[in-house]
Amino acid sequence: MKLTRKGHYSVKAMLDLVVWAKRKPASVREISDRQSIPAPYLEKILINLRQADLVESVRGVQGGYKLKRSPRDISLGAILSAVGEDTYPLPRLKPQEKLASDWVTFALWQRLDRKFKDALDDICLEDLYYDARSWQASQGQSAGFIV
Repeated sequence: MKLTRKGHYSVKAMLDLVVWAKRKPASVREISDRQSIPAPYLEKILINLRQADLVESVRGVQGGYKLKRSPRDISLGAILSAVGEDTYPLPRLKPQEKLASDWVTFALWQRLDRKFKDALDDICLEDLYYDARSWQASQGQSAGFIV
């Protein structure tokens, strides 16, 4: 699987909300500045995430975005699916019966595809947050949290 810029930015934005939007919603500008994501592009991503029921928007002067569910209840698969990411393990190797050289190849790619999607669904946002924090600590970084 190739993680596109859109997929990468969507995960970064969601991790930013885990950290910064606990007390008050985070604005597009705040997320954009912290994570170095172009604001217009981020806005489109957040709209996709809102439509997928992963984030909610809060209107008003102190408005912005916040997670709609606990980070434990949001999977990497759900985030990537919300922004239209292709989750096939290898590009151009989607399990298609007509393109497989034989039934063994087709069955193998079907199984690999299912295992990969299951793995994406098993990784939750909370896991990614703790992994990122652990990596940051191992690098001797303690101030601020940039994904």
